[in-house]
Amino acid sequence: MAVVDATGSRQQAQRVRWWRELSWRYLIAVAAILYAIFPIVFVLSASLSSRGTLSGTSGLFTSVTTVQYDALFDTLFWTWMANSLIIGGVSSVGTVLMASAAAYAFSRFRFRGRRGTLTFLLLLQMFPQLLAFVAILLLLLALGHAVPLLGLNSKAALIAVYFGGALGANTFLMYGFFNSVPRELDEAARIDGASHSRIYFTIILRLVAPVLAVVALLAFVGSFSDFIIARVVLTQQDQLTVAVGLYQFVSGQFDARWGIFAAGAVIASIPIVVLFQFLQRYIVGGLVAGAVKG
Repeated sequence: MAVVDATGSRQQAQRVRWWRELSWRYLIAVAAILYAIFPIVFVLSASLSSRGTLSGTSGLFTSVTTVQYDALFDTLFWTWMANSLIIGGVSSVGTVLMASAAAYAFSRFRFRGRRGTLTFLLLLQMFPQLLAFVAILLLLLALGHAVPLLGLNSKAALIAVYFGGALGANTFLMYGFFNSVPRELDEAARIDGASHSRIYFTIILRLVAPVLAVVALLAFVGSFSDFIIARVVLTQQDQLTVAVGLYQFVSGQFDARWGIFAAGAVIASIPIVVLFQFLQRYIVGGLVAGAVKG
């Protein structure tokens, strides 16, 4: 009986300890999940509604229809979607190549101005992009006269702007990760006769794959969902990105089409979700290692 009483008392103490130390964490996690998932459910419900508006909605999924999705085929939505995928894909790949090359140079080479340049990149991240809009507009206006491909209303010009905006932060992020790769690998490869380019492409890039995936994801999401810079640079309807194009559905004061906007937003979120799931195993390792090592 004494053993049974001791076991019961121990289990009771464990339950009390769980409620006192751990239960509040689960409650906060459930509240955070509900807070995050409600907008997604609401947008999905609006995209499946036949009303085409958010006013007068009495409940979620009161009517389920694909009329809003069918209406997208009568617009330039799929052209905007293709533009966003092209811009996001090229910006992502280019940012990874440029930032990784710069981070490799800062990590492995010693040259005059190295530390000052790293400090400048760090300070550059503290200024908001809003300060650069006027400069970007004037620069593209001037470039358009000399090189029309890099002028206003050009996807190439927008991609170039994204390259410049993402280079500083991503270089600094990769720099910490590159420092975690042992230099002995470089020395062993040089003894075997490998050049810096071969070491970079065949050894280093394979070892830093997690941070490459993180930078690629951040660059793609940033350029795919960007609105303000794309709104300034692109003007023609067939050149717009999906974020700017969808805004036109709800920009009117009396003719806002929230249903088709919600349907387009749901479809536009699919590439980001797929890319995140594909790179998920690299993301945590890439962010944590780059933050604590170097």
